[in-house]
Amino acid sequence: MKAVVYSEQGAADVLRVVQRPLPEPGAGEVRVALRVSGVNPTDWKSRRGGRGAMPFPEVVPNQDGAGVLDAVGSGVDPARVGEPVWVWEAQWQRPGGTAQEYVTVPSEHAVRLPDDASFDLGASLGIPALTAHRCLTTFEGSTGRLAPAVLAGRTVLVAGGAGAVGNAAIQLARWAGATVLTTVSGPAKAELATAAGAQTVVNYREGDPAAALRAAAPEGVDLVVEVAPAANAELDRAVLRPGGTVACYATEASGDLTMPVFPLMAGNIRYQFVLVYTVPADQKSAGVADVSAAVAAGALRVGVGAGLPLHRFPLEQTAAAHDAVEGGAVGKVLIDIT
Repeated sequence: MKAVVYSEQGAADVLRVVQRPLPEPGAGEVRVALRVSGVNPTDWKSRRGGRGAMPFPEVVPNQDGAGVLDAVGSGVDPARVGEPVWVWEAQWQRPGGTAQEYVTVPSEHAVRLPDDASFDLGASLGIPALTAHRCLTTFEGSTGRLAPAVLAGRTVLVAGGAGAVGNAAIQLARWAGATVLTTVSGPAKAELATAAGAQTVVNYREGDPAAALRAAAPEGVDLVVEVAPAANAELDRAVLRPGGTVACYATEASGDLTMPVFPLMAGNIRYQFVLVYTVPADQKSAGVADVSAAVAAGALRVGVGAGLPLHRFPLEQTAAAHDAVEGGAVGKVLIDIT
């Protein structure tokens, strides 16, 4: 089978296409014949060495994907063979990601896709949707679950609503009944955030974004899903209601965040930092279940009409796909495996 691998960290030119033996699933594992692989920022950051040294001599990149389950190991119901599935965290603490024709993963990492859900959608879930789920369930009193009406009466601000995590956060928050505000950097991204379902979209580069957000949410925001905690710290403080939460899932290049302690104390503001890979297992399982329920309900979509344009590359151009994500492609970068 064809696979894309790297055996040293660096720029995208360390990626190469090789032939590998067909992998066999071990105990508790399944094998998936992949159709589409999704690329996330952590994929290229790991390849470049920004997430530590390589833990394996050779790595197949990419965490997310979708395809057809075609073999099972011992302890897995053989009736699962033939299921369309979405794959999450294929390469987390494992050498084999989804930039290959077949992948073996623990059975719980291959989740049944509804028959009417596309492989494009399946490959776009994983890291973005599970990150968004965790961010949306960090507020005081949360049960850790999302479902219709769970966020009814709450106001959520999604920073960067045109990004992959931002798009998932908007769609999941709307499915759960929240009022959703978002910030973007320009008109084109505003159109995408609106298509995703945001009810108020504010261009943070124009006018007074805090005033615009406060006009839409006079009592303040309950929860901020934050992509740039340092750059947006002042804005977040200006729009949060007392007892509000900022859920940070990314950071700027400097990696530093300075906070004025007393104003945050006075507002009883909570900061929750989120790295999807190290979310506790019970919370991760809840996220997988809730994301699957949202997919089944038709609440998670992809494509321009859902605010998430798709950018496609063949497997042989995985390096170009990584470069597109690193270069800030707006939407979701996918790799067609077959």
